[in-house]
Amino acid sequence: MVLALVIIVILLAVAFGLWRWHQRKLAQRAWMMREALHNHDFSFRLPTDQLPSGERAMQQLLNDMGQEIRTLIHQNEVETWQRMTRVLTHEIMNATAPITSISQSLLSYPNVKGTPLEEGIQAIYETSRHLSGFVGNYRKMSELEKPNLGKVDLRKMIDDLILTYPQLSWEIDVATDITVQADAGMLRQVVMNLVKNAVEAGAGKMVVTAVVNNAEDLVQSNSRQLVLYIGNDGSPIPAENRQSLFVPFFTTKRQGNGIGLSLSRRMMLQQGGMLELSDKQFPGCHAVFMLTLPCHVN
Repeated sequence: MVLALVIIVILLAVAFGLWRWHQRKLAQRAWMMREALHNHDFSFRLPTDQLPSGERAMQQLLNDMGQEIRTLIHQNEVETWQRMTRVLTHEIMNATAPITSISQSLLSYPNVKGTPLEEGIQAIYETSRHLSGFVGNYRKMSELEKPNLGKVDLRKMIDDLILTYPQLSWEIDVATDITVQADAGMLRQVVMNLVKNAVEAGAGKMVVTAVVNNAEDLVQSNSRQLVLYIGNDGSPIPAENRQSLFVPFFTTKRQGNGIGLSLSRRMMLQQGGMLELSDKQFPGCHAVFMLTLPCHVN
């Protein structure tokens, strides 16, 4: 009888110890997620292994919720910049149109030709015409058509892109059996924009790696998420510029217009994906971008 009581007490003590250990682990997970949210880091993904089925489902839900919040935040930012840009372009066009017209008219006056005024008026005319053309081109480019989604052979698209930039050294780690759900033209344009920016930043090497996420949830989900990392060894992106890369018209290039990355993010969002600057490190790379899209593995 005494031995039985001792065994019961030991079992209860072990069970209580395991329960306390489990509660501490859950508290640690909650603290990590709270810190991530406090730091506006919605890319967190805490492991779901070694959890009971109910808690595993809850953790997976929280992981997915973080990804959805991050997407919604980026989408809201894009829509906000789009609305503001629409207003700005409208006002700029209204302001520059009469300046262009008046200066062009003044240049035809006989008492202006051959005088010191002609050079100044010509400069005003050229500047206003250039600004009007720039704003007009941006407005046309920003009016994106609805994407035509379909299966895109990712490796074939990248192999075709390599032929366009033979001067670069390429390191490719993308399986040949992966297809993504995307608009082929839009996706190709996004990747080309990233490569073009890398070349302009002095890159000589591109690293392209595809990672399929959510493998642990295939039993409960028929879809997978592909993350395509595109890195280069061009000039590093200064820390103070990282938050502004996708802001329309922001650029660090002397001849840049700040349109490419903001439009690329819009194109990715329209396809149900995302474009971000990644913190992931690749050997020899100074900048790594991350594209996220639904995918299928044959």
